Amino acid sequence: MPQDQFLLMLALQRLTLTNFKNYASQSLEFSPRLNCLAGNNGMGKTNLLDAIYYLCMTKSHFNLPDTAIIRHNEGFLRLEGHFLRQEKKEKIVAKIQARKLKELERNGVAYEKLSEHIGLLPVVFIGPDDNALITEGSEDRRRFLDNTLCQVDQQYMNELILYNKVLQQRNALLKSLADNPSADSSLLDIYDDQLIDPAIYIVEQRVTFLQRFSAIFQSMHHYITQRQEEVSLVYQSQLLENDLGTLLAQNRQRDLYLQRTSAGIHKDDLVFNLGEHALKKFGSQGQLKSFLLALKLAQYEMLRQHKGLHPILLLDDLFDKLDEQRVTHLLKLLSEGEFGQIFITDTHQTRTELIAKQLGVEYQQFVVKDGVIG
Repeated sequence: MPQDQFLLMLALQRLTLTNFKNYASQSLEFSPRLNCLAGNNGMGKTNLLDAIYYLCMTKSHFNLPDTAIIRHNEGFLRLEGHFLRQEKKEKIVAKIQARKLKELERNGVAYEKLSEHIGLLPVVFIGPDDNALITEGSEDRRRFLDNTLCQVDQQYMNELILYNKVLQQRNALLKSLADNPSADSSLLDIYDDQLIDPAIYIVEQRVTFLQRFSAIFQSMHHYITQRQEEVSLVYQSQLLENDLGTLLAQNRQRDLYLQRTSAGIHKDDLVFNLGEHALKKFGSQGQLKSFLLALKLAQYEMLRQHKGLHPILLLDDLFDKLDEQRVTHLLKLLSEGEFGQIFITDTHQTRTELIAKQLGVEYQQFVVKDGVIG
């Protein structure tokens, strides 16, 4: 199959926003290859990318509650996206009303479970907030793992949902027992048993994923930096050397004191290294950005290989903190690599136009101002 034809296998053709963040009403048609959005900060460029992400993942990229993405002083929002996926049209509609459950429809039929939608439209979001993967706690790095694995493995998502549900119930019981120490604690045994099987599956999948992911990540990083830096990823989990049932039993008194579960896969982490040192402590801004780009582009490649189609790539304020040399290598990678539909935001219109010309592909240019796109 010719590459250009293959690249059309997943593309957002048309998007309509109603009361989404700072957009009152907007309808847009996109290029199947490259779409550049230029405008000053705070105008709504990132919000548009978040709308696309929402239609793919059923939630905001920024983990905002649904009530926070409804336009100010409005009672509802609606997103409608027309996608072309493997030469078939897919109409996805998200509807949110205040104090009601959100609805997501595929071709006019509402999903019974929102999780059924995840993976249909693979997507990767690269933006300034990615710095949290390095600078913040382990929760952000676990979210990165889960975001990728949930898009390729429905069972992984189901096991993760189950684990988190039981974990929440166990933590609630621990708090209740702290208020009433004489209450029956036997229910903890049941919750402990219910956590074990999903935890085993999740750890196994994370280990398998990272074995393959690390090689792709190294390749991407070498390309972006021209092998000027050596980096590594190390997966940390209590379950790599311990049985969860034993850990939960050993930590029960501690958990009762803390009123939360202190052992389990919700404590897993990824350690990022630059050479023999921690990237967080010794990496420059440029090195951090290169690392994060390689991480997200490797995520893209993993999704592409698993799904058999190119994810939608959302690049928000991409060139912030990147030096000219790294920008050149990245543009070369985007032009020569196997990428499908790309959305890029930037504060400089002339720069996005130059980028489009350098990539040498069909593109659309949009100017964003105060929630209006022209």
